[in-house]
Amino acid sequence: MNTFRRFAKPVSFAVAAGMLALSLHVPAARAALVGTEAVVQASQALAERDRLRDALNRVDVKERLVSLGVDPAQVQARVDALTDDEAMRLSKQMDEMPAGGDAIGWLVFIFVLLIITDVLGLTDVFPFTKKGSARK
Repeated sequence: MNTFRRFAKPVSFAVAAGMLALSLHVPAARAALVGTEAVVQASQALAERDRLRDALNRVDVKERLVSLGVDPAQVQARVDALTDDEAMRLSKQMDEMPAGGDAIGWLVFIFVLLIITDVLGLTDVFPFTKKGSARK
């Protein structure tokens, strides 16, 4: 019994100090309501991005990209890197294109977009843009 009493006080102080130390560094959890508008916008952006991916997976689009010398995988990566606003704008432009010309117009838009990003040094798709780019 004396052994128990002799160790009880130091052990209880150690346990209390450990519990106090563990409870001091708990990060505060923050929560907020997500508005309906934010949820709708996020789901629309995902739907538009899926629509762009579906258009890129079409055989005629892939053939045209290859004929222009662009790797479809790089275009897919660029579409994945688009912001939500850019994806929605691109999808809206696809809707406004005339029937029958949508694939060609869309490919020209992607081609110009890739050239611009290549010149700015954000991508490395075309070798002929290396002279004027900001790459180091």
